[in-house]
Amino acid sequence: MILEKIARKLIIKLGVQIQKVHNSVAQASLPEFGNNPNNLRIDLPRRIINPEKIFLGNNVSIGPGSFLIAMRHYPTVSMQHPDKQQSLQRFNSRITIGNRVTSTGGLQVAAQDEITIEDDVMLASNILVNDGLHGYENTNKPYKYQKICRIAPISIRRGCWIGQNVVILPGVTIGELSIIGANSVVTGSVPDRCIAVGNPAKVIKRWDEPTQRWVFVRPLERKDTTLNETVRRKETL
Repeated sequence: MILEKIARKLIIKLGVQIQKVHNSVAQASLPEFGNNPNNLRIDLPRRIINPEKIFLGNNVSIGPGSFLIAMRHYPTVSMQHPDKQQSLQRFNSRITIGNRVTSTGGLQVAAQDEITIEDDVMLASNILVNDGLHGYENTNKPYKYQKICRIAPISIRRGCWIGQNVVILPGVTIGELSIIGANSVVTGSVPDRCIAVGNPAKVIKRWDEPTQRWVFVRPLERKDTTLNETVRRKETL
């Protein structure tokens, strides 16, 4: 019994030391980004492609399982057909992440144009932000071998809260201090200080400044907020 207790304590101490080494490796192996942020943490495992085109603020913390890519061209090596030549799409992309941005884990950010995440944004787990889509104009050709389409910049403005499993599609701006509910697919822009949920995400509440509280958005108002986006999407398809 005494030996078991001693062994348990030793195993716990060993585990603590392994975790410390793991954290040190994560910090020491960070790539060189487009700038030199202070107090940056991006946990392992992670995948970062073209870090010189990624700019981060100070005190950023990104949990494990992140994938950050500022694309230079498509297809990438992994998406190239092994036996067929494909013409390259070339991009001048940029990812900007502001000060004090936090992500629980599983964050995927893929830029062909420009993705901006402003200061103090809070990101839950398993969030996808992609400012381009795989082409789907030819149903006789696998989609991974078609050109990236509908490329348009994305902006997540100051202080937003993005919930679990959210997908944010090209051309979207999420307004300052807005909230996107879990499992939402954001296809159109969201105004400042609003709560949007669903697939496609729709505004259900807005902040009422005079009363200092969240108020429900009437269905007619909700329809009006998505009308311009519906027209825009029809024009681009």
